[in-house]
Amino acid sequence: MKFPSVICTRITFLVSLFACFLIQAQEQAYFPDPDTVIQRRLEEWQDLKFGLLMHWGTYSQWGIVESWSICPEDLGWASGARKKGIADNYNDYVIAYEKLKNTFNPTKFDPDKWAEAAADAGMKYLVFTTKHHDGFCMFDSKYTDYKIMDKDCPFSVDPRSNIAKNVFDAFRKQNFWIGAYFSKPDWHSDYYWWKHFPAVDRNCNYSIRKHPDRWELFKEFTHNQIDELMSDYGKMDILWLDGGWVRPKTDKEVLDQLTEIYDNSRWARNPQSQDIDMASIVAKARAKQPELIVVDRAVPGVHQNYLTPEQHIPDSGLPYPWETCMTMAGSWSYVPKDRYKPTEELIKKLVDIVSKGGNYLLNIGPSPEGEFDPAAYQRLKEIGEWMKTNGEAIYGTRMYDVFGEGENIRFTQSKDHKVQYVFFFEFPENGRVPLNKIPFAKNRKLTMLGSDARVTWVAKGDGAEIQLPQKAKDAGKYVWVVKISG
Repeated sequence: MKFPSVICTRITFLVSLFACFLIQAQEQAYFPDPDTVIQRRLEEWQDLKFGLLMHWGTYSQWGIVESWSICPEDLGWASGARKKGIADNYNDYVIAYEKLKNTFNPTKFDPDKWAEAAADAGMKYLVFTTKHHDGFCMFDSKYTDYKIMDKDCPFSVDPRSNIAKNVFDAFRKQNFWIGAYFSKPDWHSDYYWWKHFPAVDRNCNYSIRKHPDRWELFKEFTHNQIDELMSDYGKMDILWLDGGWVRPKTDKEVLDQLTEIYDNSRWARNPQSQDIDMASIVAKARAKQPELIVVDRAVPGVHQNYLTPEQHIPDSGLPYPWETCMTMAGSWSYVPKDRYKPTEELIKKLVDIVSKGGNYLLNIGPSPEGEFDPAAYQRLKEIGEWMKTNGEAIYGTRMYDVFGEGENIRFTQSKDHKVQYVFFFEFPENGRVPLNKIPFAKNRKLTMLGSDARVTWVAKGDGAEIQLPQKAKDAGKYVWVVKISG
């Protein structure tokens, strides 16, 4: 199927636009969870460094951006992302979109293959989309028939039909931490987008103050679905909640947002408090999953245990737990003939993020048949080869006093501060390079990871000039790492 280039352009714009919206929202005040168990788990999570995110749903059949094509907002990346030739008007388009459930049949679904490839790449944790904003459940929720296991979905008769369960089980066998992505807004639910009114934007489409009973039904629906995931799908390590506009707002915040709308034509046209009682959700979830990390994305407070800049690496890191979530290709969801980032770029992004104290959550969107693109497997294989040599400079490390020098040098250090690692994005000309940010003493020993070639150094001012042997260049690839110990 040929994918129109104009849609690819608009999807790329979507990624950029969301990055702009979320940078400010996610580089915000941080409120540590007072629970010492969660603080310890966050320390352990920060040791993992590298994870896999997967956006997958019925939308993969059309090769379009996940969920957003049914959002009625007048934005190019929403309406422009719609599959062409489906319907002449919005209502008919939504009907056709929701009928994708009746043809979704990923018969090549093989989560063990995914898990093995991710483990070989050096990934340590998983975040899987159990439900995106469109409301389609990739798990067996008894509170909706809009799900992979509904009788009208052809894959429901397959023994692997509970996709989320099979994914979680496969990755647990590879010793992954397990994370469930769950969308707080649900555009299929009649308790959120009430069919009594038209949807006007991404928000709840009725007045919650006028219809509090209906909102209570939505809260109950949301709590029940999250409880299913916490009860029936094994040990959960992360609850990754998306849709940060579903949150409490004060009257002043609502009035301020109204002013923004009328003054600046802001995209969120329905400002109201959408409180789903996160405190109760978290308490009930941790009653069953006591060590659960909760990420209430872009909502400041104790229920956002770490922050998640999207498609963006903070310039100098953040002073609290964080992860960059980023696509391996151009889109979060499957797009035919999508461009996958080169392996060298992916490894350099991983190093840059880790040097700044963050984790890297890298997204791959499976095809409608249930497969990764061959390019994704190739990238995972090549990243894994690099990680097998250099992983000790990544896992369990922390940010050094500074994250690097210039454009092409990055640092990490062991948690006890006794060992530093220097990453070179380019092999230095003639092997010589000055380092001014790391102090050197006589007992310092330098080794090149992956090479037995001798690395020497001489003191220069407050730092040193190190000499990398030329043969060490051939021992590495993409990024070279020197270990400083002693």
